[in-house]
Amino acid sequence: MTVFVLVPGLFTNAHVWEETVTRLAAAGAEAHPVALTGLGGPPSGAAGAGIDLETHIADVLTAIDSVTSGDIVLVGHDYGIHPVLGAADRRADRITRIVHLDSGMPQDGVPALAAVPDQSLRERLAGRAGAGAAEGAEAADGVLPPPARDEWQRWGSTEGVPDAALDRLTALAAPQPLGTLLQPLRLTGAVGSVPTTGVLCTGNGVSIEMVQMLVGFGDPALQALTDPKVSFFELPTGHWPMLSLPGELAEVLLRAAAGEGHRLKPADADGTPGHLRPFLLDVPEIPRERTGNLDLYLPDAEGPRPAVVFVHGGPVPAEARPTPRDWPTLVGYARYAAGHGVVGATVDHRLHDVGDYERAAADVAAAVEAVRADPRVDADRVALWFFSGGGPLSADWLAAPPSWLRCLAADYPVLAPLPNWGLHGSRFRPAEAVAGAGTLPVVVIRVGLEVPEIAATVEEFLAAAKDCGADVEVVDVPNGHHGFETLDPTEESREAVHRAMRSVLAHLTR
Repeated sequence: MTVFVLVPGLFTNAHVWEETVTRLAAAGAEAHPVALTGLGGPPSGAAGAGIDLETHIADVLTAIDSVTSGDIVLVGHDYGIHPVLGAADRRADRITRIVHLDSGMPQDGVPALAAVPDQSLRERLAGRAGAGAAEGAEAADGVLPPPARDEWQRWGSTEGVPDAALDRLTALAAPQPLGTLLQPLRLTGAVGSVPTTGVLCTGNGVSIEMVQMLVGFGDPALQALTDPKVSFFELPTGHWPMLSLPGELAEVLLRAAAGEGHRLKPADADGTPGHLRPFLLDVPEIPRERTGNLDLYLPDAEGPRPAVVFVHGGPVPAEARPTPRDWPTLVGYARYAAGHGVVGATVDHRLHDVGDYERAAADVAAAVEAVRADPRVDADRVALWFFSGGGPLSADWLAAPPSWLRCLAADYPVLAPLPNWGLHGSRFRPAEAVAGAGTLPVVVIRVGLEVPEIAATVEEFLAAAKDCGADVEVVDVPNGHHGFETLDPTEESREAVHRAMRSVLAHLTR
């Protein structure tokens, strides 16, 4: 018999698993939801006092040790994956599989705070921990209040959760002891031998296709996901599938326990990774001029020339080589621009994580000023061209376009933060910023085979642009994938690149 040990996430307790437990039991499996101390489990004095990650690891160990027979599958939702991994590391010989239910990949020495989606909250709590440590105080004491009913979206998409279930979730939510977020997870490595399954909730902004793209960037930390003992499933819902799709979740958990699921391909499984394949156009072999994180491709032309600054997407791991400005797509576009009489510029910015948009925006702004300050550039005629996950960086320029910005282009862009990015309330929301675009021409290259989660942000942007009367031209690539310039070298794709570039150059030279 399979025995599921189900561990809840932030602010929640065993009650969230009720319907899923019923479905698992009907299928002949045992299921034991864990009531974590301070979140529906045994109280421990003053609010949050003495409750930390080790307390919750002990709760999970107790649940494991209570199982006398059967194959134990540990399921960790959200924060719950941290005590799951801590416990599994100490009982690796008793665990047959770990399921990451819409959760991250915690690492040794990293606290759960690092996975909190709200960046501003992470910074505040990290500051509190640092202050407590400096004063020799117990920084872990205290609690994080649970969200109000209309605030759950800050912690993950509530897509699919019925109103009654959301009401109950709010009513039964408990304050999260700060020690559970601030105490680092400690792993010996034993847990690495246990097979794992990731259950991704696409409504929360992540899918198997997106994870495969990240693996293709060559991040060593993600290569472990291509191990044959790692599998994946998707559920078409938000962050709380036990409330929105309990039956489907139970089915996925049973299939995971049986070793089923999608396996990812290693970065080099098909030879050259998709983003490093050749650019789809023959462009002139114009050499680059490199200064710091900025490359210039200069046209063979007299006098100051207009410029296009190409801004790569991401997040891209800091260790990725080559860096984005040397990727064929960025080099290809920059050379194409230079071949048509304008300066092509590419920049490496520090978007290595979804929490890096502030510093990436600063990198891009500095690069743009460096380009405009170059005497070979006409500082009053500049275009910006954003790609993929670099799309949110366009918000600053859309919200208040400077007079010298003659056009803004976006290639298969993310134009609204995905739900699990923790950018609620941030300025990096192009679908809102477009209301300030005024007469700025915007060119959007839209691919028909886009990742659905990203496609939804493009449609949100276009609807907002229509409402405010923004000047937006859409260049469609009906049979193109995300990154079509190297993945789909077809006539349709080539014509789309030509059309988009013609439009941008026309705006630059008017």
